[in-house]
Amino acid sequence: MFFKSPFRDWGIMQQKISLKILPTEAVDDAAIKTLIAKTTGNKVSAVTGFLIQKKSIDARGKIIWVNLTVTAFIDEPFHNRNIQTFNFTNVRQSAKRVVIIGAGPAGLFAALQLIELGIKPIILERGKDVRARRRDLAVLNKEGIVNPESNYCFGEGGAGTYSDGKLYTRSNKRGDIDRILNLFVYFGAEEKILYEAHPHIGTNKLPGIITAMRQKIEDCGGDFLFEKKVTDFIIVGEKIKAVKTEDGNIFDGDDFILATGHSARDIFELLHQKKISIEAKPFALGVRVEHPQSLIDALQYHCTTRGALLPAASYSLVQQVNGRGVFSFCMCPGGIIAPAATSAGQLVVNGWSPSKRNNPYANSGMVVQVELNDVIEKKIINTTGELSMLQFQQYVEEKAFAAGGGKFVAPAQRMVDFSRGKLSTDLPDCSYQPGLKAALLQEVLPEFVYQSLAKGFIAFGKKMKGYFTNEAIVVATESRTSSPVRIPRLSGLLTHPQLNNLYPCAEGAGYAGGIVSAAMDGERVANQIAKFK
Repeated sequence: MFFKSPFRDWGIMQQKISLKILPTEAVDDAAIKTLIAKTTGNKVSAVTGFLIQKKSIDARGKIIWVNLTVTAFIDEPFHNRNIQTFNFTNVRQSAKRVVIIGAGPAGLFAALQLIELGIKPIILERGKDVRARRRDLAVLNKEGIVNPESNYCFGEGGAGTYSDGKLYTRSNKRGDIDRILNLFVYFGAEEKILYEAHPHIGTNKLPGIITAMRQKIEDCGGDFLFEKKVTDFIIVGEKIKAVKTEDGNIFDGDDFILATGHSARDIFELLHQKKISIEAKPFALGVRVEHPQSLIDALQYHCTTRGALLPAASYSLVQQVNGRGVFSFCMCPGGIIAPAATSAGQLVVNGWSPSKRNNPYANSGMVVQVELNDVIEKKIINTTGELSMLQFQQYVEEKAFAAGGGKFVAPAQRMVDFSRGKLSTDLPDCSYQPGLKAALLQEVLPEFVYQSLAKGFIAFGKKMKGYFTNEAIVVATESRTSSPVRIPRLSGLLTHPQLNNLYPCAEGAGYAGGIVSAAMDGERVANQIAKFK
């Protein structure tokens, strides 16, 4: 089928066409042109070119199809894709200064938006730049020593830099997704992220893109400062006058964007200490599951060997167990499980994939929704305050660390053994570098989380035949799915109710989940600040 462009009556022969084609055809421009000609009733010679607008894979049947939406050029010169341009101005002499705490996606995109609006950003990042940060990650993986200020969560680019770079989001009402994707392309990402159904950059490519963003911010007159951990807010009346960093420096500004991410527990504690209102927030907690990628490929593509033209297969699973949601989270085909702790004595795992997704394993978070009543009524911890969900999260992470025996060795079980409550006598090979220790994970996870997962895995095996297997390994614990705290802000104004120049932002404040939604929230806050320029 195809859709005529409204411009055709003006003599412009561009047509929007939907094609259902084989993977071998999807990589052959000549084959696509032939299909366009057949679909539109034109000669192949009349098709001067095409641009892919959307691309997805349909593997539901025995035959795998690629769905393409293209703009076809018929009997007119072909014009390549117009990559969006941006008006980055010099803000060195800007009268308005905005201090941004945190250099993750929200902080970076807020800074870039402020520059376009003629406002000077000052970014304070507690961690290190991407190059120095990589060395600290190597020490964590090989020696089991975590730098609390430079790890998978803290440092230039935030958690997204070294944890995959997935750009898929359902938050299309929160901002301009296309603008965010175009900015990534502007700073070095491949154009295919503009049309793929589940765009992904890859952990190996993100550092260069993040560095290019920082260089643009500095070239335009913004300040970008590393190893500047904020330890205090200097408050006068209903405004923040300045922030103080651990090294004793004080940074003043007109407005302050708090974009510290979901793991900056010291910031939550500082807000609580200074009686700046915060709220306990539900989040999801569970484990990370790893299968051989070849097994997931076989299950999803209905084949013994994945074809060279197909990407590593992924999956998305959800199940209600006794009224509680169990679901996959941050699925990483061809990926690696990584230690994502930010403190000694607390074990957290996450997953990431390189751009080619060519590692031999597929991993995914498998998590259970946790509500405030779960923690309070079951008396898992002895507190009911604003930090209760944070303390619950920390409690489980400490149990996981102890069960692994130290140095971020992770407690683990084979999947069927997990659901049967049986200690695994041996463990399969796994991508997690610090190492694994066989353990009973029902002794690590809260009972309601364990039971939900145990039954959920069995249900997933019925939905996806072959998924429930002892070839898969279950690794504890996946606990940083979202912030356990929400920092309130006024609807419309986006400022904190008590401080009219503090803008809680993105994932750490409870208003985003993932790179794109965090970036959009950063832009949204920057635009709001500019209204009062």
